[in-house]
Amino acid sequence: MAKSLSNLLFKGLSSTRSMSLASRSTYLHGMQFSTSVPNDPDTHDDFKPKNKLENADISVKDIVEQDVKDNPVMLYMKGDPEIPRCGFSSLAVRVLQEYRIPIASRNILEDPELKLAVRDFSHWPTFPQIFIKGEFIGGSDIILNMHQNGELKEKLKDIVAQSESK
Repeated sequence: MAKSLSNLLFKGLSSTRSMSLASRSTYLHGMQFSTSVPNDPDTHDDFKPKNKLENADISVKDIVEQDVKDNPVMLYMKGDPEIPRCGFSSLAVRVLQEYRIPIASRNILEDPELKLAVRDFSHWPTFPQIFIKGEFIGGSDIILNMHQNGELKEKLKDIVAQSESK
């Protein structure tokens, strides 16, 4: 019985593998999901997407400005420093951690509005984005290059000194 079920399952999988590209897209088209919420009175509010700042008196743009102003090193990344969610974010964290300084960060994957606000603020399309002492520096490739040629050490020296004195 188990063998016949596994054979049936295997045949089903192999048949979808052998489909032509056109028929596969037709087959998969029916499997697409939507993340939009219909205007259905039966849809409960608990299941609707929420804007994290919906009831806040502060805009996302204001949050970005405040983050950059208040934190000597601000990192907007995919994931967080403990668990980066992309290689570029991981690289940025590793480079910055070499200096043993506090790193403030926000996960742009948690809030699409935050991601757009950071892009508008920096006029830079990709992530991660690193700000040091209020200045937009760039992404992981830029700080890696700065680290390798000594520029990053110079830019962070007063932050390193403050961190060591604590």
